[in-house]
Amino acid sequence: MKKLLLTLSCAVFNLTAYSAVPLTPEQQLGEALFKDKNLSFNHNQSCETCHSLSPIPSLKGVQGIVPGFVDPSNVKGISPISVGSIPRTTGTLNAPSIAYASYSPEFGWDEDEQIYVGGQFWNGRATNLIEQAKKPFLNPIEMAMLDELDVVNRIKSNPKYIKDFQKIYQLTISDTSSNKAIQDTYTALAKAISAFEQSGTFNKFNSKFDYYLAGTTQLSTTEKKGLDLFQGKAGCSGCHKMDVTVDSNGNNIPPLFTYFGYDNIGLPRNMAIPGNPVADVGLGGQEGIPQTEIGKHKVKSLRNIDLTPPYGHNGIFKTLDDMVHFYNTRDVLKKVKDNNSPEFAKTAWAAPEIASNMNTTQIGNLGLSVIEEKAIVAFLKTLTDDYPLWGNNPAAVSIKDGRVPENSPPPIISTKNMPALKIPVRIK
Repeated sequence: MKKLLLTLSCAVFNLTAYSAVPLTPEQQLGEALFKDKNLSFNHNQSCETCHSLSPIPSLKGVQGIVPGFVDPSNVKGISPISVGSIPRTTGTLNAPSIAYASYSPEFGWDEDEQIYVGGQFWNGRATNLIEQAKKPFLNPIEMAMLDELDVVNRIKSNPKYIKDFQKIYQLTISDTSSNKAIQDTYTALAKAISAFEQSGTFNKFNSKFDYYLAGTTQLSTTEKKGLDLFQGKAGCSGCHKMDVTVDSNGNNIPPLFTYFGYDNIGLPRNMAIPGNPVADVGLGGQEGIPQTEIGKHKVKSLRNIDLTPPYGHNGIFKTLDDMVHFYNTRDVLKKVKDNNSPEFAKTAWAAPEIASNMNTTQIGNLGLSVIEEKAIVAFLKTLTDDYPLWGNNPAAVSIKDGRVPENSPPPIISTKNMPALKIPVRIK
């Protein structure tokens, strides 16, 4: 993971207007598959069920205007985890947003940093986005299909899919006479969904923070204080990196607010998860991964974080305020039995669900005041996409931002008008 710390005096970062780019035929097929409830056991669940493409209109503020690509029932506080296609089946992990998930590298060992990075899911059980797309269909607590053939039979029942798979992948999906034919179709299904997840639908780069970096708008005093704390006293950017990344094609990618690694931040058990299941041991529970990784879960991007409660791999935090308060005071406040205590998230925390390999050096006692915690929360809210939309909507803001009108394209970030920020540049 090579890094170059550069003074960005001449670089220009053009945030391609992803959302304005039409979907390719492959991405259109992926979108149809992503939305298709017929691909679940009871014909009642699609990828979109847990990763909604729409805002939640019943909610006030930004969440009712901008999609977060998570399970609406989680956001509404109905449950911290999702219900599967088969009634009363549930998992143990909160469904994460899939926005910007396509930027995670393939899972592997980083020799330079001596850490595991990349992959998909909280516990890294999928190497890449294609492998991730394969798993929910066959997971008995998710879409619960019996096997790949079961899925392919559902796909080939749709005449349009037969035409699209033939045109895009040169596959005759009605042919299920061999295991190879079945696997080829199933892999193509995952490729199409992966292609859709790489589209501008999920990767917009048009948050208030992006326009701020471009010099188009300004952060409020509180938001700017939060940014300074994020990079300084609180140390958040140590894991939620603010690097500009230059990919293998020479494209410049704005800050993704993650280093794609894994960490155990000491989350308490979430008693709101039905059945009080055994804790997911994270990355260390995957085949071939050493015990030193027990309890570690993926460090997610913070982009759109305001849209995606509850927080943490087990959904323990109901609000951003709770999450920041935990990072600040985990090792300072007294302990209570569990998160059912009325003191939890206010004046006390519960013991960690998994104490092994817990991060005790970067979080737990940050020394932030209540005002400083609120400033960080205010900054995190600037990472929400579709700022031209919500930044001009009275339901989300008290004062419209006339500097970024509703029809504004994604910004072009040039260091000529960038605030005086020392942003690392990482060469992949």
